[in-house]
Amino acid sequence: MTARSVVLAMTAGLALGLSACGFTPLYGENALGGSTVGAELSRIAVQTPDSRLGFSLKTALEDQLGWDRSASPDYTLTTKLEQERLPLGRRIDDTASRFQLTLTVDWVVTPTTGGAPFGDRTTATVTYAAVDQAYGSIAAQTDAEARLTAEAARLIRLDIARRLAGALEP
Repeated sequence: MTARSVVLAMTAGLALGLSACGFTPLYGENALGGSTVGAELSRIAVQTPDSRLGFSLKTALEDQLGWDRSASPDYTLTTKLEQERLPLGRRIDDTASRFQLTLTVDWVVTPTTGGAPFGDRTTATVTYAAVDQAYGSIAAQTDAEARLTAEAARLIRLDIARRLAGALEP
């Protein structure tokens, strides 16, 4: 038996085993012809605070959710942000060598047609190096904030997808 035939046999066995246990991919097609999680995610309108960090989170969330601007939203996602910046590590002159940014997002998804809203609190953390030059410091912090909002958006999308998948189960 060749290595290729062994791999094919194992893949077929795995596919058979997964189909028998009722496994369905989170973003896959719904076998019953119902709505998919991906389609539901793309119909969530995002509202964030009017700030630089809020705008960055809104952009990241719309990218993560695949926001379909041409369709009317089925849900509205509202957020409240809380950011914390902590110095980490100390140099010999008692200045911070790194900073930790933590973003806590309280979010609520409300169906536009009525129904029970759901929400949670998501926390994301990133670190960045402190530099001596003013421009370098601003650039490092801005980059860290972009990474922070991207991570928070990813975590929020995963949580919403899990909840919508449970709601879409027959």
